[in-house]
Amino acid sequence: MDSTKIIEILAYTIPSLITGGVAYYLFNSYFKDQQNTRRWLLQKEAQKDTLPLRLQAYERMVLYMERINPTKLLIRIAPISNDKNDYGNLIISQIEQEFEHNLTQQIYMSDGCWTIIVTAKNSTIQMIRKANMSDRVDNADKLREVVLSDLMEKQSPSNAALAYIKNEVSQMW
Repeated sequence: MDSTKIIEILAYTIPSLITGGVAYYLFNSYFKDQQNTRRWLLQKEAQKDTLPLRLQAYERMVLYMERINPTKLLIRIAPISNDKNDYGNLIISQIEQEFEHNLTQQIYMSDGCWTIIVTAKNSTIQMIRKANMSDRVDNADKLREVVLSDLMEKQSPSNAALAYIKNEVSQMW
C-alpha cells in the first residue's frame, strides 16, 4: 500500500468520523432533552394530583393546632370532677387522641413543619402538667384559671406552629 492510498482512505474516514461524532452528540443531547421534558411533565401532572392532598393535610393540622390551643381546649372540655389530676389527664388524653387521629398527615408535610407541630403538642401538654403541679392549683377550675393566666403572659405553642404552617403553605405557590 502506498502513501497516496493511505491519505485517500484518511481523507474519507476522518470527515465521516467527525460527522458521526457530531450526529451522536446531537442525537444524545436531543434524547436527554426529551427525557427531561417527559420527566418534568410527569412531575407536573403528579404535583397537580398531590397538591390538593398536601393542602388538605395542612388544613387538618391547622384545625388540630386550633383545637389544642389551651384557651379553646379548656373552654371546650369542661371538668367532669373537681379533681385537678383527672381534669389534667382528660385534657392531655384529648390532645393525644386528636394527634393520633391526624398522624398520617405527616407524609404530606415537610419534616420541619411536622417537627414544629409535634413540639407544639408536647409544649402544650408540658404547660398543662406544669400548671397541674403548681401549688396554686388545688382543683380542676383552678387548673383552668392558671393555664389561661399563664397564656396571658406568653404566646401559646399552637400559635407559633400556626404561623409556621401558614408560612410553609404560602411558599407552596
